[in-house]
Amino acid sequence: MTVRFILSEYVEQALAKALYDKLEDNTFVGRIPECQGVVAFGSTLRECEDELRSTLEEWILLGLKLGHSLPVIDSIDLNKEPTLEPMDTL
Repeated sequence: MTVRFILSEYVEQALAKALYDKLEDNTFVGRIPECQGVVAFGSTLRECEDELRSTLEEWILLGLKLGHSLPVIDSIDLNKEPTLEPMDTL
């Protein structure tokens, strides 16, 4: 049985769409075009990637808490109401 964590999958799919640029001062900027406002900076590409992941995770959690509509990424829709499974299926 494969366990599927929807938030983890959403984060991974969103990060796969990230765009990175090297700036004139040799630092990096990363963004995810589908996720408006998700931008991060770092002195190295790895630092920028880590910061972008953290920014994305916080952006998702805040969006869910505030009831914002989040973009559907690779058919993962976090805007749907969760369905509850009966306890006996656990």
